[in-house]
Amino acid sequence: MIMGAAALLPSCTDSKAREVEGRTESGPATTATFTLQQDTLSTTVLLPAELSGYRRVDLHAKVAGYVRSLHVDIGSRVQQGQLLATLEAPEIHARMAAALSRMKSQEAVHTASQSTYDRLLETSKVEGTISPNDLDQALARKNADQARLEASQADYHEVANMSGYLEIRAPFSGTITGRNVNEGAYVGGSNNTPMLTLQETGRLRLTVAVPEAYTAYLGIGDELSFTVNAREGETFSGKVGRMSGALDSRLRAEQVEADVDNRGGELMPGMIGQVRLSVASGPTAFVVPRSAVMTTSEGDFVIKVAGGKAFWTAVRTGLGSADRIQVFSAELHANDALVLHAGEGIREGGALTAGPR
Repeated sequence: MIMGAAALLPSCTDSKAREVEGRTESGPATTATFTLQQDTLSTTVLLPAELSGYRRVDLHAKVAGYVRSLHVDIGSRVQQGQLLATLEAPEIHARMAAALSRMKSQEAVHTASQSTYDRLLETSKVEGTISPNDLDQALARKNADQARLEASQADYHEVANMSGYLEIRAPFSGTITGRNVNEGAYVGGSNNTPMLTLQETGRLRLTVAVPEAYTAYLGIGDELSFTVNAREGETFSGKVGRMSGALDSRLRAEQVEADVDNRGGELMPGMIGQVRLSVASGPTAFVVPRSAVMTTSEGDFVIKVAGGKAFWTAVRTGLGSADRIQVFSAELHANDALVLHAGEGIREGGALTAGPR
């Protein structure tokens, strides 16, 4: 509890000035102190965040060809499997026809060699009619023709699969957010420009970099409230779905993603906002007024009053609010008397008397 202000001794203005040095003409100066106690501290931290589509994909052409037709445009809502664009590649159709012809031809050759082997095998059951060598050669021809048939079938299926790439379909439901081609444009080959960009907008990712000091206050499933610049006065929320589990080496922060339900369409990928992260300390930490912490080139200190003297005590700070802050030090104990308004004018080891406690 913060105690009363310094007791004024009957002295002139000159003696008041010397109180900063820790002593007056009548003896040690008396300064305002408070009793150190453990307490909880709650505060709200504002962190920048960005929204993105839950899933985003750039759609490219697998095979080289020309755009025959586009069935969507920017802003089109599409369903998974929906046809988005059709390509034209005459050479694909020619290759498929040739592969089909080779497969049919090889099927006929294989059928003939299979029949020959079956007849020789049946005849060989009568002793002395077919030599073992002739039977072995017929079996070898049949096996070789079967292998060539399987190879031709594989070639045909490969070309057939390539022809399937002439249709561009949506891999998931979402919104077309980018279109870079028109009908008649050449795509594929060395052209790496995506034809279309598809994003899932019914569900969004809220990405925020949480500084190291606050990572312990978040967990999977926690709810985050946030605002966006484009919709003043409105507050949205999402649940933490993923935490990177490591700190960025440059920012010293952990990347956290929250899932945001956007079926109403109020939000858009790319929006910038602020996350309001509410954090609360445990009840075992020491909490002091901010005025009691003195920051110097050597670090942070509080001034402890003991035995009529001032002692600078190095501390590590933690959570802070507008007027209070956590401090940690092995040299601090409950009920210690600390100077309320710490300053470098109070010297280490100087005579100092705590105010009424």
